[in-house]
Order: sequence, then structure tokens, then C-alpha cells
Amino acid sequence: MDPEYVRDTWTNRPGEYSPAYYAYYGSDETSTLIHDILSGYLDRDAAILELGCGSGRHLAHLADHGFENLSGVDINAEAFDVMGEHYPGLATDGTFHCSPIEDIIEDFDDGEFDAVYTVETLQHLHPDVEWVFEEVARITDNILITTETEEPVHESPSPDIDVNYVDDDTPLYYRDWSRIFTSLGLVEVDTVRGDRDTTRTFRASR
Repeated sequence: MDPEYVRDTWTNRPGEYSPAYYAYYGSDETSTLIHDILSGYLDRDAAILELGCGSGRHLAHLADHGFENLSGVDINAEAFDVMGEHYPGLATDGTFHCSPIEDIIEDFDDGEFDAVYTVETLQHLHPDVEWVFEEVARITDNILITTETEEPVHESPSPDIDVNYVDDDTPLYYRDWSRIFTSLGLVEVDTVRGDRDTTRTFRASR
């Protein structure tokens, strides 16, 4: 499966896992966890970026709790239409980019964001664009949070133990995020294991 095909599965995604789907459910325990982690390290004016922000439910939770400088990147244009309907304050006050991560991340400056976080996003990046992980580390000035699925929750139907499929054609790649980001110079400071995802907090060693 080539990178373009993987990108296309998220660029126009209806129904389950669409921007409207997540906006309907709103903030959740992951939103709370991310807020609690960031609150322990950062002031409310810190620059925060979510990669794969969707319609903004996690960012909206941060905004509701006083964080002011929020940005997001998402590949799906519909996400920002849904954001305008469900989280109009966030849509107006935040800074957002409709783009694949790999097409925009090199535009950000070194250490541009006090915190960068992802929720079930990096796990969908094709192996051909794994260079993005180094860029994620580069733009992070202080805190990086990854909330990703690191191993199969159920028996995988795929013969490849490193990949599973969300549906018939949307791949999920299992990766060792601790190894990846510590090898890029970040220091892992906390790990929270959930029923499906593992949330890891890293600090930039600048």
C-alpha cells in the first residue's frame, strides 16, 4: 500500500472515524489526560500543536481550561467545517492548517511549539514518511505527548505483525514510540497504559 493511498483514506473519510463522528462524542478521558499532563509543565499561554487534530475535540478541551495559543494540523478539510459548527471559539481563535503532516511539518521552526501531541495519528503514517518523526522532535521545545496504539488489542487479521487495518483499507502501523523518540534526543518522563492506547510523555533535552 503506497503513501498516497494511505493519505487518501483520511482526506475524505465519511461515517465512522470521520470528523463529525468524533465531534459527536466530544472530549473524553484522553482529552483530560492530555490536559492534565500539559498543565503540569506549561503555562496557559504556551504554544501547543496537535498533529491530526480532526474537528478539535481535544484542543477544545484545552481551550475550555484556559490554554490560549492552540494550533492544529489535519489532512481532512471537512474537519475544519465541523470544528466551526461544534467549536466555533476554537475555530476562530486557533491556528489551523489543512495538510498532510509530511507536507507542512518542515515549514515549522525549530522548537516552535512548547508542546506537540498526537492522538492515534502517527500510527497511520506510511513507513515511507517515517522521516516525519525526526521533524516532530525538532519542532518540540519542551513536551511531546504520543497517544498511540502500540500493539494489537485483538488478534490481528494481518499476516504482518507490524500492521493492522482499521477497516478494509486503512492501515495502522505498530511502532515503539519510546525507542523512536528517545533515539531522537527526547527523554521519556511518563507512561500511561490504557485499554487500547499508550500515552507517553517526553521532554526535549534542549
